[in-house]
Amino acid sequence: MAVEPLSQKEIADRLSELPGWAVDGDRLTRSYRLPSHFAATALVVHVARIQDELDHHSDLTLGYNTVSLAVNTHSVGGAVTELDFELARRVEEVVGGHGAG
Repeated sequence: MAVEPLSQKEIADRLSELPGWAVDGDRLTRSYRLPSHFAATALVVHVARIQDELDHHSDLTLGYNTVSLAVNTHSVGGAVTELDFELARRVEEVVGGHGAG
């Protein structure tokens, strides 16, 4: 299946379903604040597993109790695609009600 860049309207529609996510420049981004460094590190491990399953990887930054993601699709010139939103949805499923904000 070919991956195509999303239009600005398609991006806006998908962002409305993912509170906390935004587009910064040409990347889909989100930061999470967790209760501890251990919890943040555990989230990084979960995100790494999702990225490997999708074969689609974000820039992933671990802080003391924060995790930040920034992703776009390099194979279409660094545009935001449905693949980026699939990664975002999967991360949100992992975070769920675990207190990340």
